[in-house]
Amino acid sequence: MARKTLSVAGIVLVIVLLGGFYGCNDRSSRTSSEWNEQSIKTGDLLFQDIDCGPLCDAIERVTQSIRGVHFSHVGIAQWQNNSLYVLEASQGSVHYTPFKKFLNRSVDSLGKPKVAVARLDSVQQQLMVNALQYAPDFLGKPYDDFFLPDNGRYYCSELVYVLLEKENNNQQVFVLEPMTYKDPQTGEIFPVWADYFARLKMEVPEGLPGLNPGGMSRMPHLHFLHWYWQPDQN
Repeated sequence: MARKTLSVAGIVLVIVLLGGFYGCNDRSSRTSSEWNEQSIKTGDLLFQDIDCGPLCDAIERVTQSIRGVHFSHVGIAQWQNNSLYVLEASQGSVHYTPFKKFLNRSVDSLGKPKVAVARLDSVQQQLMVNALQYAPDFLGKPYDDFFLPDNGRYYCSELVYVLLEKENNNQQVFVLEPMTYKDPQTGEIFPVWADYFARLKMEVPEGLPGLNPGGMSRMPHLHFLHWYWQPDQN
């Protein structure tokens, strides 16, 4: 991936935002032979587990996802002209990525994509589908390396949040929570985060509102339909 200093870190750093931890109904299909690309619908959320070394080690200390998976990225599925794409904020900007490229960007030791497909309950799912009409307004917007609200930049889960809020008359669908970059055992900012934000010449945005893929994955009206890999075997 390009821009390893900030963008790759940026994709995964979003998970340090301390989202709400909710119980989730995991309606998973575990058999790959029973699942194909055509099963995915526009508006489905694609959660991804990306590994990044020490940065992810720190992330895992402060986050929780469904089934204990450390999701570090999320995008929105959208069919266009009979081809499946993923709307995402990553690698420097908001853009569309071909589904197969997205799927194979992160694989486990067995070569299986570390991606899970989730769908909102019917009302929220329709909001997500309708919200994609605003996608052209966000394409090309810069990735939010700073993880700050309302700065004209967007990180992955922030993009999902903002699109839904826009379609839902400025009412939250996903809930913002205070974000944290602290080691839960010591209460001190992780050195890796301190270094990261020092390079950006800014203070660590501890306590500011935000959300992350892990917290999103535990929402009660979000249901996981398929896992492309077996997370409990890695």
